[in-house]
Amino acid sequence: MRLLKLSLRTRIFISMTLLVLLASILIAAVTIYQYKEDAEEYHQERLERKEERIQIAIHNVLKSTTYPVNEENVTLIFREKDRIYQISEEHSLPVNIYDLSGQLLIKSKGNFISDTIDRRLNPIIIDTLASMYEKRYLVESEKNNEKFLSSYTYILDSRAKPLAILNLPYLEDDDLFTRELVESLKRLGQVYILMLFIAIALAYFLSKYITRSLKTISETIDQTRLDKRNKRIAIGDTSEEIYSLVNAYNSMIDELEESAAMLARSEREAAWREMAKQVAHEIKNPLTPMRLTVQSFQRKFDPNDPQINQKLQEYSDTLIQQIDTMSSIASAFSNFAQMPAQKNEMLDVVKIVGLALDIFNEDYIIFPSEKEKIIAKLDRTQLIRVVTNLVKNGIQAIPEDRIPKIVVDVFSENGEVLITVADNGVGITEENKKMVFEPKFTTKTSGMGLGLGMVKNIVETYNGSITFTSQEGKGTVFKVRFPKE
Repeated sequence: MRLLKLSLRTRIFISMTLLVLLASILIAAVTIYQYKEDAEEYHQERLERKEERIQIAIHNVLKSTTYPVNEENVTLIFREKDRIYQISEEHSLPVNIYDLSGQLLIKSKGNFISDTIDRRLNPIIIDTLASMYEKRYLVESEKNNEKFLSSYTYILDSRAKPLAILNLPYLEDDDLFTRELVESLKRLGQVYILMLFIAIALAYFLSKYITRSLKTISETIDQTRLDKRNKRIAIGDTSEEIYSLVNAYNSMIDELEESAAMLARSEREAAWREMAKQVAHEIKNPLTPMRLTVQSFQRKFDPNDPQINQKLQEYSDTLIQQIDTMSSIASAFSNFAQMPAQKNEMLDVVKIVGLALDIFNEDYIIFPSEKEKIIAKLDRTQLIRVVTNLVKNGIQAIPEDRIPKIVVDVFSENGEVLITVADNGVGITEENKKMVFEPKFTTKTSGMGLGLGMVKNIVETYNGSITFTSQEGKGTVFKVRFPKE
């Protein structure tokens, strides 16, 4: 897992270096294996050639002997004039002859592996040799830390009748092959050390070249902010993958600017609407009592002064006119504060929630954006407003002495869309839980306390629901449910 935390450039560098090392090890292993196969093939072919020549020599002995050629005279035939020893010395190979039952009859003198000779053959060898079509049986063995390749064949008379069993023990001397292998590996090692240095240099410059464009993109993304105009990335000739990534980023910048403008406009309109509600509420309260008081005063006033009536009338008309004007203004603000008409459309809720979170620069806001699409019929602006208000509420609930963490998630559950916003803030006390969604309720020193109330109104407009669970000192989780249609 630590390798995954390394930079792409470092991973490319390490991967290319390891690739050359693995290739070197693989080729060395293949070379050793090939040398071993060649050595075994060489020994088998060499033994086969010696066996053919020895069989020819034995055939000549059988033709020139004065003894009758049969099983009983095999020992006499090959001891005559030390012919068995002559054959062994001529071909530089020990020669052993067994009878057909596997009993040792004669062996060549000066046998360099005489202590390894079996006085009686294994019955398996005899049975196998008798059943083989080619009448030749090879056995590999190891004695005294030396490898042997033993050949067993029949000695035949002129009528191809078996007389005895010929055994040729062959010592596999691999010194020559070992020296050649060591020399070959040395040469390969020198070549691959040079290739390793070349690969390291190539990997360094290639990884630097590949990640140069990515570094440019990364630096540009780090400088991306919602509150300013972001620059598009302009890269010259590059790979198709980098080009696609740059296009995707530039498209995201365009969408982000559009979404930011839309969100800013929506937030301004929302702020004005909330302010209008407050102004309307504050202005309307004294209007009616003021009007009634003035009218009552007008009726009960005793007009002793001949001009007092005219003055009073003028005063009353002016006051009533101003009151009516204030009432009109309050009504206009109140009408403006009404929620706009819903513009429902089929939306990918996961995508819209991601767009809503793009306005926040805090890196502790976690959202698994790789989730599958969840389609629902909602108003884009109001959905963004719900998410941003819940996230802002979570941010404001986290004390300064705590490492902040906010987790936003989207699920599809029982035909509904479920959005959760969890924070690790101070939580909500039991006495405040009942007043969380009431307008104008807030535990903060600033704000009008209309955010969660507005969220509740939007959610209920869609026949949805909003609930929360909270633990004091640990945090709060808000859950919003919308029907998909």
